[in-house]
Amino acid sequence: MNNNYSIIMAGGVGSRFWPMSVPQHPKQFLDILGMGKSLLQMTFERLSHISPAGQIYIMTNEDYKDLVLEQLPEISAHQVLTEPVRKNTAPCIAYAAAKIYGIDPDANLIISPADHLILKEDAFNATIRHAISAAEQGRISTIGIVPTRPDTGYGYIEVETENMANVISPVKQFREKPNLQTAKLFLNSGNFFWNSGIFVWKASTVLGALEKYQPVLFGLFNNSVVAYNSELEQEHVNKAFHACEDISIDYAIMEHADNIDVVRAEFDWSDLGTWGSLDMHLKKDETNNAIIGGNICVFNSDDCIINLNRDTEAVIDGLSGYLVIQSDNRLMIIRKENEQELKAFVKALEIKKEG
Repeated sequence: MNNNYSIIMAGGVGSRFWPMSVPQHPKQFLDILGMGKSLLQMTFERLSHISPAGQIYIMTNEDYKDLVLEQLPEISAHQVLTEPVRKNTAPCIAYAAAKIYGIDPDANLIISPADHLILKEDAFNATIRHAISAAEQGRISTIGIVPTRPDTGYGYIEVETENMANVISPVKQFREKPNLQTAKLFLNSGNFFWNSGIFVWKASTVLGALEKYQPVLFGLFNNSVVAYNSELEQEHVNKAFHACEDISIDYAIMEHADNIDVVRAEFDWSDLGTWGSLDMHLKKDETNNAIIGGNICVFNSDDCIINLNRDTEAVIDGLSGYLVIQSDNRLMIIRKENEQELKAFVKALEIKKEG
């Protein structure tokens, strides 16, 4: 474990989990499942079996540094890496890789979002160790999830059909989030994985890829390497973030590099990107309703997620396939099938408040 460094990406606002997730307290800091731990805390515990606690870094927006330290008293302030503005994943990874390389030129980096639900931790550890073994050979590893439905919310990874059952396979190509018809084709073809967004590589490998495929981005974060791990680090990083483009690591590297492997995940996985993705993990009553919190009586209703404040009393009648979510003074009642419109709905609410 001495060369293993984990980077938890925890800077998003989680807008698709409104009304519980808000910019001041986004979903990675919430106990979404009522397990007594936030998603960030669960991710940290999971990765502590891969990297020593002192080698787990949290990449987040500067607004959330205090929240991170409050929820993870095990870490030091220098383990919280902050971005002054949100510029997607590639700049964050460029920063983390340059910093960690300065600490340990032989470092393996495990990159993980903070908002994944993974319950079979032994299987997760085994999968990551396979990825590390590939990374130590100079490969870029991404964790692939065997799809169970034609989901349009994930990117897909294509491999040769005969390699689909292998633990590690070369990537044939990455495919963008598809429409429903294309997602069905991917599922039926049997040689696609979901792209989990979990990556494993050596710090030197990802820096080399950035230098080759994104030289401007590489230069911004590496033009003053002596600043890292010194009092000059934050000033240097802030300048780089303000100057760099907004770009994901998929566009920056993964769609260009020819040394990428997909490691087949043998663990259960959900990215908890939407209320719908949470649905399968919730306990249901006899009519498939998930009811959390409050003093709630439900009649003639089915297939709903109902999550109300603990001190709320409610009677609900005649709903089928609805999300009924309350958080503080915010209330959402929408059809499950319209969840993809949530961002637009919340935007309309903000415009009304401003007007």
